[in-house]
Amino acid sequence: MPKNNYKGIIIQESLEDDSVLDKVTILKTDVEVVTEKHKTPWIKQWTLHAVEIQNDQIDEVAEELTRTLDSEQGWYADFKNDDFHYIIFRDKVFKVDRSKKEEYAEVTKFGIALGIPDYQLDFSPHIQ
Repeated sequence: MPKNNYKGIIIQESLEDDSVLDKVTILKTDVEVVTEKHKTPWIKQWTLHAVEIQNDQIDEVAEELTRTLDSEQGWYADFKNDDFHYIIFRDKVFKVDRSKKEEYAEVTKFGIALGIPDYQLDFSPHIQ
């Protein structure tokens, strides 16, 4: 498996249209019962798909996610490889160079402005 493929998580409940899942390789699926910590009382569970995206498909998948992520609730998805970290919100894609920690500040600020709890915006160039 090439190391430049991207890996990350897509929460199925964050999608208005889940057909984007057909464009990624689902490696594993876990279901979490929603607790107060999740800050999503309008749903009962999170279905977390650990996914892999081919390097040559990441821009296409990111663009589709910008249109597919729930527009009301401030969801995001993120995928990284050894060099770059894509963080995708509705109508906004950040491509962060993982060697430049300072680039994460703008992403975190953007997410907090959407009402996403800061502990859910725990981006780091060092987290695998």
